[in-house]
Amino acid sequence: MRVLITGAAGFLGSHLCDRLIAEGHDVVGMDNFVTGNPENLAHLAGNQHFEFIRHDVSEYIFVPGKVDAVMHFASPASPNPESPYSYPNLPIQTMKAGALGTHNTLGVAKANQARFLLASTSEIYGDPTVHPQSESYWGHADPVGFRSVYDEAKRFAEALTMAYHRFHGLDTRIVRIFNTYGPRMRLDDGRVVPNFVKQALQKQPLTIYGDGLQTRSFCYVEDLIEGIYRLLMSDEHMPVNIGNPAEISILEFAKEINRLTDNPAGLEFHKDQRLGDDPQRRQPDITRAKSILKWQPSIDLATGLERTIQYFKGQNFAK
Repeated sequence: MRVLITGAAGFLGSHLCDRLIAEGHDVVGMDNFVTGNPENLAHLAGNQHFEFIRHDVSEYIFVPGKVDAVMHFASPASPNPESPYSYPNLPIQTMKAGALGTHNTLGVAKANQARFLLASTSEIYGDPTVHPQSESYWGHADPVGFRSVYDEAKRFAEALTMAYHRFHGLDTRIVRIFNTYGPRMRLDDGRVVPNFVKQALQKQPLTIYGDGLQTRSFCYVEDLIEGIYRLLMSDEHMPVNIGNPAEISILEFAKEINRLTDNPAGLEFHKDQRLGDDPQRRQPDITRAKSILKWQPSIDLATGLERTIQYFKGQNFAK
């Protein structure tokens, strides 16, 4: 296939480019570098199976030649207001990527009668009242809260994708991505993994906001990409959760990073500065992924973190 991937220079987008090329497909990468990093694609320069278009997906998209699949991954994704790459600091761009970007990429898929895959998120579940979260759960989200620019953009994107599927008969897929980590995360994107690893490698205490008992479920990027690829190649049209159901508290997660980095500085507790609609618990129900895609994560947290720490060390992250 010839596949258009938006957000190709991002953490997930760049790994998708690699996987699709490895599977024998041709990739057209698209990014405007607002949050994407050109270095994530540098190794593909000169690859005959890869071409790049610098473009903002909120503007009309033209891709010369036939496209067989479209994967829409362009969006800011970090919730940390202290990061310049976070959606609280890029609120309009985030809404436009989710709304106009989804409309424009669906247009490319429709014009080419191509299959379409939307990167959605566990954030559509909001601060969940159901645990773990299955695809049948409608969510508990604040439509005007600090996180709403991302949450609601993705909820709209899902609705628009299903509208194109039902009204135009477009061959669509929706993946709901849970917390993912691994090489190529932005070193300064403000999310918990790079924050903790940076502090640990600098032998500083890891900063815990509040009591640290809020939970997340961390999936290594290689596992996530496997699940997404299987979904792309499937015939499933309804949303599918892809994530690791191994739930862990932020407190225990910090202790694990300190253990893996031999950081003696311990932990430092600060006043809770999280956004008001920050979810307290997050854990995917992956029953549908297991059944439909025959997928489940295979890389445990310690192994994934060791690989990620080695990557960050190579990025001079300890300086």
